[in-house]
Amino acid sequence: MDGPPEEAAPGIDGERRRGRGALSNAAGRFEPRAREAFDDGWQSLDDLPAFRTSVTVERARTIINRNESPDVGFDRSINPYRGCEHGCVYCFARPTHAYHGLSAGLDFETQLFAKADAPELLAKELARPGYEPRTIALGINTDAYQPIEREWRLTRRILEVLSDFGHPVGIVTKSALVLRDLDILAPMAERGLVKVALSVTSLDHKLARLMEPRAATPMRRIETIRQLSAAGVPTAVLVAPVVPAVTDAEMERILDAAAAAGASEAGYVMLRVPLEIRDLFKEWLLAHFPDRYRHVLTLLKELHGGKEYDSTFGKRMTGSGPYAWTLARRFEIAVERLGLNRRHTRLTTRAFTRPPRTGQQLSLFGEDA
Repeated sequence: MDGPPEEAAPGIDGERRRGRGALSNAAGRFEPRAREAFDDGWQSLDDLPAFRTSVTVERARTIINRNESPDVGFDRSINPYRGCEHGCVYCFARPTHAYHGLSAGLDFETQLFAKADAPELLAKELARPGYEPRTIALGINTDAYQPIEREWRLTRRILEVLSDFGHPVGIVTKSALVLRDLDILAPMAERGLVKVALSVTSLDHKLARLMEPRAATPMRRIETIRQLSAAGVPTAVLVAPVVPAVTDAEMERILDAAAAAGASEAGYVMLRVPLEIRDLFKEWLLAHFPDRYRHVLTLLKELHGGKEYDSTFGKRMTGSGPYAWTLARRFEIAVERLGLNRRHTRLTTRAFTRPPRTGQQLSLFGEDA
């Protein structure tokens, strides 16, 4: 019988974590000591403050990350922030906070890092003589349009750099804040330089609030697809992640809504629970869906050959076995019915150019000086 993880951290009081996704804040896996809040009878826990969002400036040496995974359609990405205030309990990026000595739980949602010089670093990297342009994925580990972007505006400044260089970019987000940058995105779309995908997990706003408490509501995301599409920006919907026995029944409804709003492409990703995410998700599932706990874990193991997660390339995003096959067929049938994925927007690198440096003489014939 599947039960709660034996070493799961005790949940944090609800008032202290109001508006957050994770229920606990266990020490990172690299930490030599684990600390546990304990009420000694003097109501000492009552004095602990609520978890507040803090942002630390991170000075990066480079800003373009490279990857060689065959499971994703890009080989480079930019993440202007570490940690994510959206608080999605299933977020695959949570374990990265352990490298900073922080928890994948509530720390990931509240102790954030901003790469303040990201736009300047990007301009330098793109200007290097040997740089060869290929589509950059923006905000893949953590959402580039999470709430702190309203103040920091790093994503907007990065888009300005990419636009100046004529460099293609693909954006994945759960935020309606992307509409703020339509003045940049629409002209880039006319040049074949941008496409935007909205991730939608569920159309049930109550369930979405439990799973991803500070992301835009599901219908706001669908409306964002509508406005982007109306402005000429190629849009896609990602049914991601699909949570077995919790959100899987909604796949067709999500695709229907997105297609009606103007999305032209679609994809899906199965729930992944590597490292610390496993216990965080189990804790969340037991708290909110105790009646489905055993069933969800059984399906996860069916997807991954008897394990709760299999990191093998080619399997980790979709799983394998009868349940995975059925979900894939449902997706294919819905996509065919709705006319999605008939054409995939291919971004161009032909517009790429290095703007002249300050003081550099322009060529009479538009060639490099």
